[in-house]
Amino acid sequence: MLAPAIPSVPPAAPIATPLTTPLAAPPAAPPSAPPRTPAEELLRGKQLAVPVDGVARSALSDTFADPRGGRGHEAIDIAAATGTRVFAVDDGTVVKLFRSVPGGITVYQFDPSGTLLYYYAHLDRYAEGLREGALLRRCDLIGYVGTTGNAPANAPHLHFAVAALGAQRRWWQGTALNPYPALRAAPAGDSPCA
Repeated sequence: MLAPAIPSVPPAAPIATPLTTPLAAPPAAPPSAPPRTPAEELLRGKQLAVPVDGVARSALSDTFADPRGGRGHEAIDIAAATGTRVFAVDDGTVVKLFRSVPGGITVYQFDPSGTLLYYYAHLDRYAEGLREGALLRRCDLIGYVGTTGNAPANAPHLHFAVAALGAQRRWWQGTALNPYPALRAAPAGDSPCA
């Protein structure tokens, strides 16, 4: 028995079809950083004095984002021997001398514009005569490095923080800003506090 013949079908001519997938879009521009707040711009323009006597700008470490108990550190730590002098990083006003469990002996200073708060913690003691309301000049002596508060007894250091103050200018409340770039930026001819 013969198999039925399978009719041969000529190959189909290619059919021109419009492009169904669009050409790849050009790569998107990388996301830009969010705009800086006025307080961030102000801090960015400052060249703060290194607050601990004998510490070079190049010896500072950026510990701002280091984890501390499930949150960021929001300050930098500057190690030095107990009793090392601590200086004001900028002109301004002492708004609060305070003792707390975490910070120990602390100083809260506003910058001249009342926009920034400088916070110095774990001091061993205050400079003689330092008082609330005192006007400070950059490099004025404010205290001495210590281990008060929750600082380890074998690791004396200054915990230094900067915050943007809110409209009510509360010394205990603000938005943390990283002080490291402003501390590392050395103006031409800048000399350490002495």
